[in-house]
Amino acid sequence: MESYGGILKDKREEKGLDFETISRETSITSSYLRALEEENASAFPGEPYLVGFLRNYAEYLGLDSQRLIQLYHAKTLQESPVPDGLIVRSRPKFLVPLICVLVLLFVAGGTVLAVWLVKKNSEKNATLASLEKDFQSKKYELTEKTLAGRFYKGDQFVLTTGSGEVILTVANTINDMGLETPVGVQHIELSEELEIDVDGDSNPELIAYVSDVSTEKNDRGVEARIMLKNAANAAVGETKASEIPSIEDLPQNQKRTVILEDVRAYPFSVRADFRAGCLFRYRLDRKDAVEDYLSNGDTVNMTASNGVRLWISNGNTVKLQVIAASKTIDLGVTKPGEVIVQDIRWIKDTDGKYKLVVNEID
Repeated sequence: MESYGGILKDKREEKGLDFETISRETSITSSYLRALEEENASAFPGEPYLVGFLRNYAEYLGLDSQRLIQLYHAKTLQESPVPDGLIVRSRPKFLVPLICVLVLLFVAGGTVLAVWLVKKNSEKNATLASLEKDFQSKKYELTEKTLAGRFYKGDQFVLTTGSGEVILTVANTINDMGLETPVGVQHIELSEELEIDVDGDSNPELIAYVSDVSTEKNDRGVEARIMLKNAANAAVGETKASEIPSIEDLPQNQKRTVILEDVRAYPFSVRADFRAGCLFRYRLDRKDAVEDYLSNGDTVNMTASNGVRLWISNGNTVKLQVIAASKTIDLGVTKPGEVIVQDIRWIKDTDGKYKLVVNEID
């Protein structure tokens, strides 16, 4: 008798596929794939799971799933022990016909069960397809307001430009967010903030950030936020020289570290990446302070025209980076449990140059 496990294995090896690749593309764990090829039914929590996975695996490899399911049931029947009551030395004349009838009934029942399982699995797949279709039907308008939420494969974003509307489509939500644009697919990885040029003019129109993405399933979607770059820039005013303090007007006993100097001052950004929980508060220029409890994996991006003040309940949990003049300056972390209060701001030195400094506040 043909072996359904052997057929699966031969086809997989013929295609040059490994269990990890198949698992990622079918959402069937490698242990179940291996158990199907080894015909190890005890590895599954129940027959419906085995039959369902067998059907999906066979169809993925381009095999006749119904034929492999029949081979599985035939193997099950062949390995089923004969009831003790039928094993007797002296068999009545009617016993053989009775056994044949029972076997036929058992086979018929198994066939009916297989058909029922296939039908139920088809209904389940249809339901999932319907849900996925609902996800794909969503369309979002990109405006000056930041768009944040969970997005799914097939979702679309509409960007209005001077030459008309541009449609961006979510092409992938496994391992990263794949965003299909008129000039190709842009990939935004977990915890990455990426500037996106959608029309190939070398001027990014969007900023996208991914905060959560699955490594296995598209139907989990991706948690992200998307905003227009000009909106991000508009949120930051011009750096006014009249509002920048002179070094002579600042307390002389403050610990001050110069991280950048230039002949002019301009807006800069601060990125905070969190590797553990802490209370975090910041104030940009003269705006109101923003406070939140952040945990591992969270990221906060701040852009200021003159300066930003930071309060951190545990400096060891946060990695700070300053981005200015196309440079990225890593400020690192401090000692565990240390409370940090500091200003990152422009000051004007006695030589007439502007310096971006980190001021430690007592």
